[in-house]
Amino acid sequence: MSRTTSLAGLRPGEKGVVKQLLTSGAMRRRLLDIGLIEDTPVECLGRSPGGDPSAFLIRGAVIAIRSEDSADILLETC
Repeated sequence: MSRTTSLAGLRPGEKGVVKQLLTSGAMRRRLLDIGLIEDTPVECLGRSPGGDPSAFLIRGAVIAIRSEDSADILLETC
């Protein structure tokens, strides 16, 4: 069963597929540049000890994204 959530809602070990970016401007451009486009698979690898940022596996690269930015990325969990 799949559900819709934000990237910030993924727990370590969970996977999802990007469905929509709700950001604009420079942050949207950065997310697109690292490969966060529609239908891109993403896996949460873990969170920092303080809880922010979280590490995600995106197109073979480990990327750390802050919670406030990852809340604007909608995905469908697998």
